[in-house]
Amino acid sequence: MLNSETQCYWKPNSFHRSLETVMRLSRIGSAHQSRLSFMRTLLRRMKRENWQFECSLWEVNERGVGRAVYQAKNLKRTYSLVAFAHDLPDELRSDRVIAEAWDATFTLFDGIPSEADLQRLADNVPKQEAGRVSATELSLSRANRSVRMFDYVANTLAKGEQPDREQIERVGYLMRTTAVYGSGKFGAADRDKIQDREELTGPFQAEMLSVWLTRAFTLDLVEHIAKVRGGDQAVTLEPSLRRCFGVGNSTGLGMAPFIVNHPILLNNWMMAREEALARVRGLDKAEPAAIASFGAFLTRATINAEQWQSKHPIQQPKIQTLQQELRQFTNYFEAFDASQEHPWNTLYEWAEQHVSEETQEQIAMLMLEPYPELVDGLTDCMNADETLPLIDASMSIQAMRDLLREHYHWALTMDFTDNSSRSRFWYVSEEKLEPRLGERFDEPGMELEQPLCVAWHVWQLDQALKDICNSNTEGHSTQTPISHHKPMPELAPTSEKNSHPMTGNSRLAEFLLAKPEFRHIVRRVQMAVKYPYMEIRDNLIDSDMLPIDLLRLKLSFFGATRFDPRSDRWVRITMFQNAPFPHELAEQSADDWAYPPLAATAT
Repeated sequence: MLNSETQCYWKPNSFHRSLETVMRLSRIGSAHQSRLSFMRTLLRRMKRENWQFECSLWEVNERGVGRAVYQAKNLKRTYSLVAFAHDLPDELRSDRVIAEAWDATFTLFDGIPSEADLQRLADNVPKQEAGRVSATELSLSRANRSVRMFDYVANTLAKGEQPDREQIERVGYLMRTTAVYGSGKFGAADRDKIQDREELTGPFQAEMLSVWLTRAFTLDLVEHIAKVRGGDQAVTLEPSLRRCFGVGNSTGLGMAPFIVNHPILLNNWMMAREEALARVRGLDKAEPAAIASFGAFLTRATINAEQWQSKHPIQQPKIQTLQQELRQFTNYFEAFDASQEHPWNTLYEWAEQHVSEETQEQIAMLMLEPYPELVDGLTDCMNADETLPLIDASMSIQAMRDLLREHYHWALTMDFTDNSSRSRFWYVSEEKLEPRLGERFDEPGMELEQPLCVAWHVWQLDQALKDICNSNTEGHSTQTPISHHKPMPELAPTSEKNSHPMTGNSRLAEFLLAKPEFRHIVRRVQMAVKYPYMEIRDNLIDSDMLPIDLLRLKLSFFGATRFDPRSDRWVRITMFQNAPFPHELAEQSADDWAYPPLAATAT
């Protein structure tokens, strides 16, 4: 439960959406960015604290190859993005994680790098996984050019002309990152090093800073190439056009297991978001200024939907429906009587009844925009102490069964005797140490399965406990062996038997001594009492499960837009589009950029 500060309280009321509504794959696969997104949190803080920025090193030749350093300074510390630009042959360009060369590679350095540091980083950062960085580095990343757009912009500027806004908006970026690693990977600093720094306490703040500075480097690089090609004739991008460029990103299965493996963090993210929405829905009235603000954001979100493109057979119709339903909602809103009691709740309930989940989630997040005083403080509640609690082994077996029915009834109704409900398995590839998804009955490797199928584990635990509670007084069991249902290896029953029969009144300690393979799921069930939003209430190994739904939830909390799935397992997005650049942050809004500006419609 949110409880760290005054802003971080949570007491369920009628304005909170139910867990059954919120924690489903189809809905989290329709998530949108909001005021709580990590990109917006970062820029608000940096502007509020008057951070200073400079490009302290630019050594890039006429071919666009070289190095650069961008510094971000607050009152206590300096963080430096060290960027390396490469000459990448077309045949080596790939967004896949197995790539070994990129157009640019980066690290976020803790402090100001010396020349010795830069030499060390030059020997390792361009190699990415094949190299090694140190605890002085907070992130490691790489990016590839959107070749046609990059060359188009460079050549247009070289001729002294500005690129076409419509073409810019259609793509949205000049480079896309293919990975942004942090938290100890490949030798980088562990989370423990920075988690107590106020500016980096929030989730993924170091990574977001790295991406934001990468955007600045990318635009500086294209203008540098234009100058090389056009000489004195070349021009720089007009500022409003420049801001139209974000940073692209290609994200695959590597990100998907995160929200299952970090249940407390997921709970706090979801709880903060749902609390923010409930606060707005619970307002007795809406001031005219708030209604006007919402109307403007609704118009801008509609523009964003019109610019959003995808050819994926799932996402394309969702976008088309969003476009149509936002126009439908706009017609309703323009005739809406905002003087009625709980006007925001009325608007939300109308959306719940008339439009799709994609549009409902968009409208819900737009409702937060006029109320920074109610919403923004909740960003302080989105971090988490992820120290796992001890198992309460003194609990009775029957009490554990009661917890299953109270908090995991959604899992107990699933039928895991059907192969289709167990057709997938998650594992970590040996080559890249990245999560992958296998087909259980068609591919080898099931012995490497990761414990991400929470619903199945819960179902198996219930089967084992039910048999004990239903056993006769002699202690004989009628249990069907779990192996009959083809469980994962870590849930295989132990061969040891208790010398004393267990009953429903027996303690969990006795059960877990006999069957230690259930410890992880017992701990998780006990955690659910305190963290209600920690579980995705669907089967994550079902044949119909779409991993892109998991990706979209996490990316929406980052602040990503323009979700463009390229399969059911990886997606392209845009980050920081329309945001101010470092040299503009002091004068531009740090928050009013997440949707295209209304002025964009005038071009």
